[in-house]
Amino acid sequence: MSENILEIKSLRKTYPGVVALKNVDMSIRKGEIHALVGENGAGKSTLIKSITGAVVPNEGTITFEGKSYTHLTPKLSSSIGIGVIYQEFNLVPALTVSENVFLGNYSGNGVFVDSKDMNEKTEEALKRIGVELPVSMPVWKLSVGHQQIVEILRSLVKDIKFLIMDEPTAPLTTNEVEQLINIVTALKEQGITILYISHRLEEVFRICDRVTVMRDGEYITTMNVAETNMKELISSMVGRELTRTFPDREKSHGKEVLKVENLTGNGVQNISFTLHEGEVLGFAGLLGCGRTETIQMIFGAAKKTGGKIYVFGKETDVVNTKQAMFLGVGLIPEDRKRQGVFLRMTIGWNTTLSALKKKLLISKIFVDKKKEKGIVSEYFTKLRVKAPSAEQLVGNLSGGNQQKVAIAKVLAADVDIMIFDEPTRGIDVGAKQEIYNLIHELVDEGKSVLLISSEMEEVMGMSDRIVVLYEGELMGELQRKDFDQERILTLASGIQS
Repeated sequence: MSENILEIKSLRKTYPGVVALKNVDMSIRKGEIHALVGENGAGKSTLIKSITGAVVPNEGTITFEGKSYTHLTPKLSSSIGIGVIYQEFNLVPALTVSENVFLGNYSGNGVFVDSKDMNEKTEEALKRIGVELPVSMPVWKLSVGHQQIVEILRSLVKDIKFLIMDEPTAPLTTNEVEQLINIVTALKEQGITILYISHRLEEVFRICDRVTVMRDGEYITTMNVAETNMKELISSMVGRELTRTFPDREKSHGKEVLKVENLTGNGVQNISFTLHEGEVLGFAGLLGCGRTETIQMIFGAAKKTGGKIYVFGKETDVVNTKQAMFLGVGLIPEDRKRQGVFLRMTIGWNTTLSALKKKLLISKIFVDKKKEKGIVSEYFTKLRVKAPSAEQLVGNLSGGNQQKVAIAKVLAADVDIMIFDEPTRGIDVGAKQEIYNLIHELVDEGKSVLLISSEMEEVMGMSDRIVVLYEGELMGELQRKDFDQERILTLASGIQS
């Protein structure tokens, strides 16, 4: 018997104009936690969708527990013991925990659902991973971390042997990440093999046994985690050595471009700060502290109930997002798929959408097609979007490239104040570096940036000043020379220093 539970041979998948997988070979051993890493667009998502049957490869074989398949279907994949938890949850908010766990597979006599049996089996699955959860509670009442656990339970009740976890910690708080890591370890102890996809490389070194690297649709290498290091792994992922995460720049700030006084509403109260030309102002705080809620009012996506907002010295009530754009304020939102881009439209269409709304491309009453094409080409090249052309649908791009299109849409609108809400969430190290460089280029050109980030290293490395929020209130403001992780976390926990 082979020590491998899964073997992939010469797997190839192409889309119009794109080779997503190029004759990939890899194997995963029984009972291990195997990491799969690579930049956005490396082919990771296509590979796991091939394993789960969501995608049909053009060539190659997938061998699971000694039996080979040219392709799988979702039903077949599930029946042989393969489970998957995608980045985006597939839950029904109005249903209970146990009803979601057994969704599509309700127990009963064919006429009536046996709720008691479902509850008991869900509780048994919870005991396996050492978690307590009210099985009769509607899912919409659960935290994101607990919703993640419900997704895991759906696989456990099917007696899976092989579980794929795609960016499982991306939406979680620090405490929820710790709980998930404990769950993953418990699953391994029960003999379940795990394929773990994550951009958080520190997690790879903490819990994984081996790691496979992909780049541009190709298999690069597999290494024992204990025999490699962060520098070597990143170099394998990007094909080059990243010598510095946060680029240096000259920090000279100009006039005040944004002033917020006692801003209240949308779950926050009495928030005050200023932003200057050529400055990066960071927002730090724990999940739910009010960072996104604050910038929503500045951008006109939520109404304020009190306080004042001054844009370029003039007091204004920003009543909607269109007005904000005309005032020179742009937002790259946290949820790029739902709010940042239109997935069913092309790169070019998305890029010029906001510019057209501001009539920047209108000559008399017609769209200046030459100017429009020039703007699309400029940002397609400047942001290094990985796609055959700007005619590619955004929904076919990797997460990192979708984020680049969301940024291009705001840049093309010619705004001076840019709000980045979690700009590198779910993005690989190479794409992160590109976005960091871009932000520095923007402030060097005189633009101003509000940066929200849950990654402490990122907000400290990128910001000139940091404001810290806790439960909708401003706890403190730090100059760069005073940046200290422990001090920021203390403020973020509601403790005044």
